[in-house]
Amino acid sequence: MADEAESERQAPRVRLPGLRCHWLNQCFVHWPYPPDDVQGLLPEGLTVDTYEGAAWVSLTPFVMADVRPHPLPVLPGTPDFPETNLRTYVRGPDGRDGLWFLSLDVTNPLMLGALAVGAPYRLARLRVEKEDERLVYTGSRYGSGVSYRLVIRPGERLTPPSEQADWLTSRWRAYTRRLGVVWEVPVEHEPWRPAAAEIESLEENLREAAGLPPCGEPPVAHFSPGVRDVRIGIARPVGTGGGEARDA
Repeated sequence: MADEAESERQAPRVRLPGLRCHWLNQCFVHWPYPPDDVQGLLPEGLTVDTYEGAAWVSLTPFVMADVRPHPLPVLPGTPDFPETNLRTYVRGPDGRDGLWFLSLDVTNPLMLGALAVGAPYRLARLRVEKEDERLVYTGSRYGSGVSYRLVIRPGERLTPPSEQADWLTSRWRAYTRRLGVVWEVPVEHEPWRPAAAEIESLEENLREAAGLPPCGEPPVAHFSPGVRDVRIGIARPVGTGGGEARDA
């Protein structure tokens, strides 16, 4: 089983990416949930994935840098911009592990093109700032009261990453749903090199807006300076997803 788990954690080759970029200054804040709380938010065709009996939901703010369609080079003056994801961990129709996004907040309206395959992007005011040894992430979604403020202090790099940190960060595909069809988007990048992180302050209502109840357990946090040359593949249909779950 250990060899199978290690093999599953290897990034697939994305030979024809639709988009290339870097993901920088990424924070991961993870909460454990009873699996039934999360399964009810998933479309038919996806099954909640668990670690030590719990489903996990993660808040992941970061910066998108050098974003360009493949095979174009980075154009001078291409702006970096923040993005914030609320995600959970799932198994697809073929049993492979991946991510399901409960929400995707972004400042760049060009990313809204991914709505075509059901990626739940919404425009928001987002900021990522460094204050001494801390990072401050803030976000406020347009047209709603959904917002967050997170202050973390990155710690020492986990060498090697713990089994839990690897499980929570090493995912190489995302699933979306559009018009009753489940789509898979493959991703290739260098391995995450997560560090421990101390949460100094956190206020958010993204989980409540996504339909999740309060969590009685304290969150687990990780930080990474980022990964470069991220290759995001072209979405492909992998199954139908009827059911009553919402297109988040």
